[in-house]
Amino acid sequence: MHKGYAQNESNDFDYENIWGVNKNTASGLIGGVIFRKGIRNASGSLTTYGLELINIKHPAELKFISGTGNSFIAGKVNHMFGIRGQYGRSYTLFKKAEHQGVQIDANIALGPSIALEAPYYIEYRQATRVPYDPSLHSVDDITGRGFIFQGLFQSSMVIGGNVKASLSFEFGSLNSSISGFEAGFLVDAYVRKINMMAAAENYAVWPTAFITLFYGSRK
Repeated sequence: MHKGYAQNESNDFDYENIWGVNKNTASGLIGGVIFRKGIRNASGSLTTYGLELINIKHPAELKFISGTGNSFIAGKVNHMFGIRGQYGRSYTLFKKAEHQGVQIDANIALGPSIALEAPYYIEYRQATRVPYDPSLHSVDDITGRGFIFQGLFQSSMVIGGNVKASLSFEFGSLNSSISGFEAGFLVDAYVRKINMMAAAENYAVWPTAFITLFYGSRK
């Protein structure tokens, strides 16, 4: 997050809102979306409140191509969708000059995490889409996969927590708008292993490096 600052030295921004798209080391092309609100403290730093919605992939996932040309992941029994709440602080390390330069902020945050284990659906024998059970469904008879959110309303919920440390790099010439990127490290830890793959080790702790492209505004 980013410290709100003045267009002149006498006026400070009271709060800022940021939206972004996340890419991390446990995701596909897009890892998820984020929203954060920052409120200025008397000390000049920001108190931040964040929400992140993410899609996590298991490192053992490997796509197969069926005889119909459709792809699926052999042995995958559940998607993992994550919801993170975050409370933190943002401190400006380098403040850009008015209408130019780069602002660099240091950010720390922590909060609760919820993992949703959503059944991974496959198309079986071109007849129906069913939750994948490797003990029942032969790979040779799988003809494709279901929709990514098809099993969402059948999800099991696993609670946990997360902690994050990052640096933000803000560009742009307008002080009332925000654009840039954030890079850092985050760890999710859950009360049990997330059951994603049938024949690979599953994990309760997920450390990731990430980068987030963001845009927002200040008032």
